[in-house]
Amino acid sequence: LSSPGKFIMTASSDTTILIWSLKGDVLASINTNQMNNAHAAVSPCGRFVASCGFTPDVKVWEVCFSKSGDFREVTRAFELKGHAAGVHFFSFSNDSRRMATVSKDGTWKFWDTDVEYKKQQDPYLLLTGKCEVAEPCRIALAPDARVVAISSGTNIVVYNTRRGEEEERFVGVHGQCITDLAFDINSRYLVSSGDRAIRVFHNSAGYRAVVEEMQAMLKKTANKATRERLEQQISNAQKALAAIYGKKH
Repeated sequence: LSSPGKFIMTASSDTTILIWSLKGDVLASINTNQMNNAHAAVSPCGRFVASCGFTPDVKVWEVCFSKSGDFREVTRAFELKGHAAGVHFFSFSNDSRRMATVSKDGTWKFWDTDVEYKKQQDPYLLLTGKCEVAEPCRIALAPDARVVAISSGTNIVVYNTRRGEEEERFVGVHGQCITDLAFDINSRYLVSSGDRAIRVFHNSAGYRAVVEEMQAMLKKTANKATRERLEQQISNAQKALAAIYGKKH
């Protein structure tokens, strides 16, 4: 279901994606041409639907509505190309301006998707990192896009998206393979599911990323109001880390 509540998307294991009205009418049918659909999702902003599968790319379409709210069409928006093998999974940031992908080629990629795709501008690859890939493999991009988490089998690894470095590693999180992975809307927690259980983790890597990013911005600004705002954000993140670890960070 799209976040504005305008349509429902379903995907089958072949190459079909259907866009439905809330009344149950099929508005559009998409052939992904990816041999099979491994994963499909609606973007958090509700504008896009995307899929990945056997081919080494992620395809993204825009679901278009008129100003009065009537469905118009589904058009190709852009594709994420660069992996050397099929893509297991992908994830959007909360504003859909960033995406992350993980592939059978043993890499994850971080993308700038804030592009003028209607003018044929392609997304920019910001980062490529190496990772363990054991099926089922999932990737979750934090809503603020500062960190990415990848599950492989029963393990989870968290990376920062500024440099692609490993920040946290959780081994044997579940007794069976992890079936899903997600951050909460405020990027405070990471949640995993598997073996009939749900595990919740503090996103400490995200707080560290906030501190690092705000400190870098602090060095570049002389504006008093901006500096005070950045210092407050740094303080809040440091307090959150102190509460998590029980000591000063």
